[in-house]
Amino acid sequence: MRFAPTEQQELFASNVASILEKECSVEALQLAGERPSGLIDGLWETLSETGLMGIAIPEEFGGLGMGSSDLVFILEELGRSACPEPVAEHAAVAAPLITRWAQNEMAQEILEESAAGSRKLTVGSSIDSRVVSVEKSDLILLSKENELHAVPTKEILHTPITSIDPRYKTSMVEWSSTPKTLISEEPEAIEDLTNRGALSAAAQAVGVAQKLLEMTVSYVSERKQFGKPVGTNQAVKHHCSDMAIAIEFARPLVQVASWAIDHERSPTENFTVSGEVSAAKALASEAVELACRSALQCHGAIGYTVEHDLQIWLKRGWILASTWGDALFHRRRLVKILGLI
Repeated sequence: MRFAPTEQQELFASNVASILEKECSVEALQLAGERPSGLIDGLWETLSETGLMGIAIPEEFGGLGMGSSDLVFILEELGRSACPEPVAEHAAVAAPLITRWAQNEMAQEILEESAAGSRKLTVGSSIDSRVVSVEKSDLILLSKENELHAVPTKEILHTPITSIDPRYKTSMVEWSSTPKTLISEEPEAIEDLTNRGALSAAAQAVGVAQKLLEMTVSYVSERKQFGKPVGTNQAVKHHCSDMAIAIEFARPLVQVASWAIDHERSPTENFTVSGEVSAAKALASEAVELACRSALQCHGAIGYTVEHDLQIWLKRGWILASTWGDALFHRRRLVKILGLI
């Protein structure tokens, strides 16, 4: 079974990466962090023009009809660029959930507008109930017990939560469920929400870890002490090697989990989709946490300053490590899935 990207997947991801490299410059990200919205002007519209917002929406509704296996490479680029827009929540979680579970006319209208990017979707975590980018979204997918609902933003009350990353706005929300907002009463829909959210965070975490590794290698190659680059010291090399190994272990598991979600089964006999996702999220969370620690260690005191670019990806990495469940949560989930307790 081959999980390497196809030519089409590489082309799409490369195109998105080029846009993100241009639009999500360090200067743009710093400016976004100073704005109340935490966003970059025009970025959502630019990404929408590529078809990204409808990548997992069926062609009959104006989307591209692709799946999580196609999205996972783009999600990694979103993490690598510290993209402040809720693209992952919209394209990789909310839109596929509505496609799979909604059975009414409302779904068609939502999907058609979402594919074009004219209606912005976000989701509330089924684990800690936090919602990303409430103020700038039009519709929020929320769970209550075994019910999945799509609630217009104007019908909720939200309380912003202080975040270490000013470009990653989260809130707690108060809302009322109605028959009109109901999408599904199937328990499997909530499990699907958890899996897609965790996969999205895992893929982005791998992207952040990759960026931190690249920044660290560049820094230790240029920074000199006693007349030689600090990167020539064996201890520093070990830090960088550990980061690279953790990333290379996590990335394939994320790709396998994306395949499992698309095919609604694990490629491993007697295993589950949820098991694949939790294995991926556990390793991705640990990889990005290790990358954050090692990057700080190798950068030294300058890595702790807000003036240095490193702080942008450190903050995003710490958030993604715990979003949709941290490594401990998903290891415990794995233990239950395997029937060990």
